[in-house]
Amino acid sequence: MTSPFDLYVTGLRNAHAMENQALAIMRPQVDRIENYPEVADRLQLHIDETEEQIARLEQLLDACGSDPSGIKDTMLGLGGSMAAIGHTVAPDEIVKNSFANFAFEHYEIAAYMSLMALADEGGVEEAADLLSRNLEEEIAMAEWLENQIEPLTMRFARLSAGGEDAKK
Repeated sequence: MTSPFDLYVTGLRNAHAMENQALAIMRPQVDRIENYPEVADRLQLHIDETEEQIARLEQLLDACGSDPSGIKDTMLGLGGSMAAIGHTVAPDEIVKNSFANFAFEHYEIAAYMSLMALADEGGVEEAADLLSRNLEEEIAMAEWLENQIEPLTMRFARLSAGGEDAKK
């Protein structure tokens, strides 16, 4: 039988790998964006936040006497890189990336909500503040993305209709 604390530690390791996957998705995107500087700026801000989230997760793992999973970090990072590459061939790359980023942010939100419940059940009270900060940043990014989908789509459509390279 696995205790809530053990599940919490596993969840921390999974979240660490998930955040490395997020970096592997966002970094190539921000490097390729040409016509949407506000998207590049917000992605760069979230990359910085994600790096801080990873540090918080490492702090929590250390407090539990555990380390990140190198295998999970590598595998999910590789998966993130492949996902980022997959959209580069799409004629509407920027739009596809916005859909994928929106979905991934909600995945992260769910992961942090689950981790917070496990920390509470496992008696790890000191985790609440750090996990709440990560959750708040993910919610803020998801809300920003949600508010950008329609205007970004319409900007892409206008640029495309004008014969400009609108994909990125």
